[in-house]
Amino acid sequence: MMETQAQQTEQGNSSSPQDSGSFSGADNSRLPQLPAAKESESQWQQIIRQIVEFLNRLPDYVGSVFNNNKKGLTTVVLILSAFVTVKVAIALLDAVNDFPLLQPILELIGLFYSIWFTFRYLIKYETRQELAQKFNAFKQESLG
Repeated sequence: MMETQAQQTEQGNSSSPQDSGSFSGADNSRLPQLPAAKESESQWQQIIRQIVEFLNRLPDYVGSVFNNNKKGLTTVVLILSAFVTVKVAIALLDAVNDFPLLQPILELIGLFYSIWFTFRYLIKYETRQELAQKFNAFKQESLG
């Protein structure tokens, strides 16, 4: 062990150009070497050129992705917008419920409307048929 430390100190003290940056007894031809400064600049220029080309082509890529997946993206956007709409509606209802007397008044309006709807459309057979016809007409208009 003492001999190896002595050899290492001798090698560390040597100042010959062959020994600097190389390992003793190792094949240095297979070790990676740093490129020259001009090559480094050209590599950076190539990298920057590739980045600029990618950024120039990015709108085309996004457009082609949208055109290829139009139905799926439209579905995702509709689902997200429905989610946001529900969240906003819940927030608005919570804000309205914070006003005193407004919540009970709206509940009474809803109760009276439900009673009116039941008496108007659900009790008699003829009015149920009328409601079914209105529903089918609305369905035809909306779905085609």
